[in-house]
Amino acid sequence: MDEHYTIDSGGSVAYLYGFADTFGAASMNWDKYFLQIARVVGTQSKCYSRQIGTVLVRDKSIITTGYNGPPRDVPHCEERNLSKQKICPRQLADYESGEGLHLCVAAHAEVNALLNAARMGVCTKGATLYCDCGIPCKNCLIALINAGIEEIVCTSGEYYDVLSPWLLEHSNIEVRVV
Repeated sequence: MDEHYTIDSGGSVAYLYGFADTFGAASMNWDKYFLQIARVVGTQSKCYSRQIGTVLVRDKSIITTGYNGPPRDVPHCEERNLSKQKICPRQLADYESGEGLHLCVAAHAEVNALLNAARMGVCTKGATLYCDCGIPCKNCLIALINAGIEEIVCTSGEYYDVLSPWLLEHSNIEVRVV
């Protein structure tokens, strides 16, 4: 019988069959294992621009997950996009990537992971954030620093924000790119 694995991604549950066999998790190191889970969590995002997933881990155990998306019960772009095109409303308004965020009702995956932990009463102090993206933006880093995150493991060393390097330099968060 196949083993079933569940990932709580902010209210929706993804069921994965044979997860360890599919991703080779049996021989995978912990970083790659949690980054693969972050990628799967990101598939829950309905964002037309990017699907980002995060996993918060303490003592090699997942304490919460998050993906980029709007608040609970708030319509996603696919439900509120009047043009009915599968394109980001910001792109329809000719904004470049990362611009026109005042038109976006979604929170980043990093913040949604923290909010999911807070909603469930889970302490994030001392946790490691695994994110299927580059180094978090300034707003996410502020939240991560204040939540007591000790380490960020990401898939790219790309900075999305000019203040991110400065914040990391003046915080106790260690960043590793895998």
